[in-house]
Amino acid sequence: MKVVIAIDSLKGSLSSVEAGNAIAEGIKRVEAQAEVAVRPLADGGEGTVEALVKGMNGKMQTIRVTGPLGEQVNAGYGIIEETKTAVMEISATAGITLVPDEKKNPLYTTTYGVGEMIRDAISNGCRRFIIGIGGSATNDGGIGMLQALGYGFLDKEGKQVPFGARGLEMLENITETDVLAELSECEFQIACDVTNPLCGEHGASAIYGPQKGAASEMIRDMDGWLLSYAQLAKKQYKKADEEYPGTGAAGGLGFAFLTFTNAVLESGIQIILKETKLETYVKTADIVITGEGRLDGQTAMGKAPVGVAKLAKKYGIPVLDFAGSVTKDAMECNKNGIDAFFPILRGVTTLEEAMEPSAARENMTDTVEQVFRLWSLRRDKSKFN
Repeated sequence: MKVVIAIDSLKGSLSSVEAGNAIAEGIKRVEAQAEVAVRPLADGGEGTVEALVKGMNGKMQTIRVTGPLGEQVNAGYGIIEETKTAVMEISATAGITLVPDEKKNPLYTTTYGVGEMIRDAISNGCRRFIIGIGGSATNDGGIGMLQALGYGFLDKEGKQVPFGARGLEMLENITETDVLAELSECEFQIACDVTNPLCGEHGASAIYGPQKGAASEMIRDMDGWLLSYAQLAKKQYKKADEEYPGTGAAGGLGFAFLTFTNAVLESGIQIILKETKLETYVKTADIVITGEGRLDGQTAMGKAPVGVAKLAKKYGIPVLDFAGSVTKDAMECNKNGIDAFFPILRGVTTLEEAMEPSAARENMTDTVEQVFRLWSLRRDKSKFN
């Protein structure tokens, strides 16, 4: 029996590979001779770099860059030497988890470190980029990143505007005389699963501003500044389109990539499936296993487990899902390729206890073992005679 495991991370508990190995152990308790392949999985958010680096035989690079509050932070990204590809998550340098609650304020948070990370990868020979843009603390339209790459975002006195969304308020002119020459040689695949435009009631400021610390008046101001920025960009860059789906991602970083670089926005899970060549493993499997920390109705709308399930269904392969917890609306997943799903919690517990890595690993392995005992009985019908 050949089993392919591709499970997303159980955030705060187990990485994708750790969860996969726990599943493999449960299978081996029942099917010692089973051929089990554990493949890394992510959907463009947290865990994307780890999944792609492990899935593509890459290496990690750690550098010091400017964090969202303007301080220096350590940031890691992956390099795939064979294809000169850099794999990044903008959350490593501009992530909301890097900002304490009491300091959340998108007027001041910057994406400058994202540009520094890209510059470092270019200096290491990378010309192809895969970048996940979820989880930002910023609403600066990506101008911080672009400043680090050499673009001038200038005020009326010809000086670079300050970090954060407040810089957009002062923006009068955009220049490219100092842009990194190698940037024109680079291609960017942006893992983006949101469709928000840059501005308006569904834009970056209105939808994501509150979680980044913006009050209602600030949201109105930032939305107006982003619109002015887009209109200014349109005068010089034909690709500028503030209404394009995804331009509002990461506080306008989607707009910056599409307007100022050679970039495309793609589904995060589709990038992962393609780059890790998961289909080559899945198509010859007898059973495919996937999952994530919380299985719910949102999962059915295109998150990683459903992406795996749809791939398996191309070949008529059964799909099981193991999750830290499931909700009632998770039954929507049964309509999207997941044949059966199982929560791994095995008793009354607190959230903290359930998320403790050793407990999550044990719960996963024990649950998988019991499911595969049933699977074994199903396969060997003679045991019912």
